[in-house]
Amino acid sequence: MVGRTLIDVAIIGGGPGGLGTAIALSQLPFVHVTLYEKNPEPREAGAGISLSTNAWKVLDLLGASDGVKGGSKSNTHQRNAHTGAILSVVKSPENSKADSRGAIRARRTRLQSALLSQVPEGILQYDKKLTYLETLPGGGVRLLFHDQTEAVADLVVGADGIQSIVRRTLLPGHHLSFTGTIAWRVIVPKANLTHIPDITSFTSWWWGESGHVYLSDVDDDDEENPHFEITVRGYREPEISGKTVVWGIPATNDRVASRVQNYDQRIKDAVNVVPEGLWREFAMFAGPRLDRIIGWDNRVALIGDASHPLSGAFGSGATFAMEDGWILARALEHTQSLSLPVGDALEIFNTIRSPYYARMYEHLDESEERLRKSRQESETFDDFLNAKIKYFLYGDKDFIYKNDIQKVWEDVPPPIRWPGFREYIYGTSIATLTEKGRSQIQISSMEVFEASYDLPTQSHLIGNFLANETDPYFLWQYDPA
Repeated sequence: MVGRTLIDVAIIGGGPGGLGTAIALSQLPFVHVTLYEKNPEPREAGAGISLSTNAWKVLDLLGASDGVKGGSKSNTHQRNAHTGAILSVVKSPENSKADSRGAIRARRTRLQSALLSQVPEGILQYDKKLTYLETLPGGGVRLLFHDQTEAVADLVVGADGIQSIVRRTLLPGHHLSFTGTIAWRVIVPKANLTHIPDITSFTSWWWGESGHVYLSDVDDDDEENPHFEITVRGYREPEISGKTVVWGIPATNDRVASRVQNYDQRIKDAVNVVPEGLWREFAMFAGPRLDRIIGWDNRVALIGDASHPLSGAFGSGATFAMEDGWILARALEHTQSLSLPVGDALEIFNTIRSPYYARMYEHLDESEERLRKSRQESETFDDFLNAKIKYFLYGDKDFIYKNDIQKVWEDVPPPIRWPGFREYIYGTSIATLTEKGRSQIQISSMEVFEASYDLPTQSHLIGNFLANETDPYFLWQYDPA
């Protein structure tokens, strides 16, 4: 039975991760959740956002998938940015055939609206920029905001992005660095571009020597005035103090056009279509992997970009953050049902999600090593570009794009769900354990049990869970000599 203790949770950041976490936690009757967003009203920076099978899985669980529509990414083209030559066509990018909705590119505002519609009233507080947080001697965390108001929470969830103040406070020795890449993004009416051959026909990547261009629909065919995304990236950009920042700042048309001056004429024409004042500039920052994404005696959890500063390496950061929030909710629900402390829930969360992010870092390291070797072996730009396409498409990414977060939770083995137990034994009320090598245990009641061998005297019943729809399993903890 779920305990009655109310847990106060403060979520910092109102992006997809924060909103998804608020939805998942608000469904737990023992949790009181408040989401603090620094902006005075709902706001999403950027242009489009990629969603594939993994996104649909978690959006379905959050009840927010119906409100998300976008442009199909099927038949994505990879091109030489200088000649326009087609190098590769991917029919189902990100293995999107696993879900009938496929892989789409949607307006970020549309995803935000779908999530906002599922957040109960009274949870969101706007214009609450966090400036300071600290642990309290008696437990909990004190939060101080820019308006000099403060709050206290049992658990803080840092969903405040790659420049997370929660992470910086929790881990002051962890630092981000500029990657040398800057992205310029814009969304314009598709009708403004349809006169340019091949630009709006498919989602496409145009690869150059020092950058690339990404083009994609962000609306489906039912939209009256469909829009189209253009993203230009430069790889070897200088870092300018005070101007190289992660958030979107205005950029002039000339600044963006200068990055594509050696590209195919179609790309230059597309960039020139954009009215002055619409481009936004985003500098890419990244940092080393975190060994643990929880801290302060299990009072703080990091999710999304705050927990894995990868600078959008897989184009699925919003989905990762929503998955984090959903798993955190399941872990809290589970430990509460066994009357275990909140800290155990965070250990479960960390044990599930940290290795997942470690696998992403390993994948990137392997891919970058392959690219480095290819760069050394390439005699011409075309050779290197083909190698880069292979790098971009390299490896099995099913663990990302086909991830089923509900199945991940269902497949979590008991040692993870009961963190800190050095030994455990369990059995049914009927008497037999099915695990090979386990001894038979007979149960006569919830409090008193008999076994086919002598259990240590310090054994004690700590909880139960359902083996299936009808038969309870009982679990004991003991410390063998």
